[in-house]
Amino acid sequence: MGAVLTGTVTALPATAAAVVAHAAGDLRIEDIPVPAPKPDEAVIEVAFGGICGSDLHYWLHGAAGESVLKAPMILGHEIVGTVLLAAGDGSGPAAGSRVAVHPATPGPGAAPYPEDRPNLSPGCTYLGSAARFPHTDGAFSRYAALPARMLRTLPAGLELRTAALVEPASVAWHAVSRAGDVTGKTALVIGSGPIGALAVAVLKRAGARRIVAVDMHTRPLEIASAVGADEVLKGDDAASIEAVAADIVIESSGSHHGLASAIKGAVRGGKVVMVGLLPSGPQPVLISLAITRELELLGSFRFNDEIDDVIDALADGSLLVDPVVTHTFALDNALEAFDVARNAAVSGKVLLDFAPEAKG
Repeated sequence: MGAVLTGTVTALPATAAAVVAHAAGDLRIEDIPVPAPKPDEAVIEVAFGGICGSDLHYWLHGAAGESVLKAPMILGHEIVGTVLLAAGDGSGPAAGSRVAVHPATPGPGAAPYPEDRPNLSPGCTYLGSAARFPHTDGAFSRYAALPARMLRTLPAGLELRTAALVEPASVAWHAVSRAGDVTGKTALVIGSGPIGALAVAVLKRAGARRIVAVDMHTRPLEIASAVGADEVLKGDDAASIEAVAADIVIESSGSHHGLASAIKGAVRGGKVVMVGLLPSGPQPVLISLAITRELELLGSFRFNDEIDDVIDALADGSLLVDPVVTHTFALDNALEAFDVARNAAVSGKVLLDFAPEAKG
């Protein structure tokens, strides 16, 4: 059942279907109560949601890095939709506005961090994250009550399906920005899944002279080429990767093997940006090589206000992302969607379509 207009008031249904992770290997589509919004929250009618690597980790392993699932949690933070009910306190976009979502809520904590980098705030929460308990539910549901400050109004003409990539493209934009000015430089991207492919697109827009993308599978390399890679290499071609001698390397595979390739593929004095999240605990790293080549190893975690730049770049057509989306599934078929998304050999970004009439 959808929302019903009653005079000037929109009556929400009591429940709506949502994608909920209960434990490792236990993913369910189940009805949840539609929450009444707080005064500073708007109710969003969700249009599309992108399945992220962290969503897959909660499903497959019951954890994403250090964040361990301790109770059922609604997944999803790559969200776009339409404001159904504006925030009662008058903040945020008006009803009818098409919006993307910045899923972070910076928060205080005991550990210090740079004030201009709220993504590093120790108390930061994120939609669909088990980093803290009680967990922060995500928004893979037909209706979501979200703080108005999270919402970014989309320009006219920017399709919601394209805008569904705003959040992961912001992660890629932040990673590329960590490397500084890339104009005229050679860039190497290790791991050409959705974040890697989006990093290729951002590097292309930013003026990189030569972009080389690496992956173990053919399909991700095809996507990387479609969004701007000049060359592609298989991940087991160690000699060719090392010969790239890249000024900037974006490591987005999230494996120690990928990090080793990134270090070997960087030019002496180059920069390696690590955006792929490796498993928790000690990892084997070629530190001696990084030292003797005076490489700069830079972490990259989520993003800040880059989301506004990404929206502008998508709206003016300067950031090409559409080839990254390879599959779209109706909410009723979310379990199949997750199964496809886990297979990097056949899929890029997989979207859930939350429209009631969506099929397939």
